[in-house]
Amino acid sequence: MSKMQTKPIIVSALVIIIGAFLLFSINDYWASKNVSVNNPVISKVESSSNSIDLKTIIHESEKNVVQIEGQNEFNTITGSGFLYNNKGDIITNAHVVRDADVIYVRTANARIYPAAVIGMGKETDIAVIRVPQLAGQNSLSIEKDIQAEMGDEVIALGSPHGFQNTVTLGIISGTERNFSVDGFNYENVYQISAQITHGNSGGPLINRETGNVIGINSVGTEDGTIGFSIPISEVIEKITTWSNEAQNEQLDFANTSEIGSTTKPEELKENAEYIIDYFFESFIIRDYVGAYTLLGSSMQSENSYSDFRERYIHIIDLEYSDFSSKIKKDNQVETTVDVTVETNLQNKEETKKETFKYVLTIGNENDQLKILNLSKTLIE
Repeated sequence: MSKMQTKPIIVSALVIIIGAFLLFSINDYWASKNVSVNNPVISKVESSSNSIDLKTIIHESEKNVVQIEGQNEFNTITGSGFLYNNKGDIITNAHVVRDADVIYVRTANARIYPAAVIGMGKETDIAVIRVPQLAGQNSLSIEKDIQAEMGDEVIALGSPHGFQNTVTLGIISGTERNFSVDGFNYENVYQISAQITHGNSGGPLINRETGNVIGINSVGTEDGTIGFSIPISEVIEKITTWSNEAQNEQLDFANTSEIGSTTKPEELKENAEYIIDYFFESFIIRDYVGAYTLLGSSMQSENSYSDFRERYIHIIDLEYSDFSSKIKKDNQVETTVDVTVETNLQNKEETKKETFKYVLTIGNENDQLKILNLSKTLIE
């Protein structure tokens, strides 16, 4: 082979060797660097993927939302409220409790406690009541400094017309609304598309993305199509002051006898069915602790928590028909319901569906409604 023929081959080989060396050097250089990415699109995708599941938000929030009844010799006013600290303090509207001689709250597990006012606005429609028996419990998280914006998705919880823990969804459809109703001035309030009606007053307005409270549901139009919520950031300083200054020994709590503990049969059935509904919903949301706490002491003694959890952990979804309830002796409620359960098959990538007939007995244990007995049979 001539020198003229070998020269191009040598040059090509040198180019390849030099190119490979340069690529290796560049790769080694960048591998030693910490690359910072500042991309708003990527940031938004990450934020969206971390948003909290809607059912989780609702389930966790319901635990801390209460139904409030204020009684005087003429009538009973029903509203809502939510637990916001570890002292047993509940935020609500002033118009729910201002004319009440006796105030009591009904919790998510149907327990009833007397409450006392620790602070109430004269022109601002906010109030705080205290229930010492709820001290130390978990409370709702509050966004103290953030203002919601137009289009933000929201969840409104309350007890409209006595239906405890009703949920409506919507958006912030307006901000900085100002008006007066029944002697109260509403300034810079949120306008929301979520329905607000009688009994919703005092319930929390929750940010769909974070699960935190951003407002106090206060006023709704007659047709229920528009609601208004007081921004929590506008009033949290006053609420905190009331809470810090209140001393339990100086508060006026109603006696248990004044509450009127005799529960009407229909109301007892409604409370029992609410407990059962919450029990089943706990499995869907995988809140096995919450479900286990609804069992009576005898059922818990027969079933350890670990065994209970293992029995239900494979549930993917469940659906159930309308409840059929009847009052038994000793003010116990027996409820029958057909439940279709979808479960994961162990060691298989398959699921199966089965329908069971559940019979549950609900009754009082230490002044608290509990599931006293539970049986199920497979429906062929």
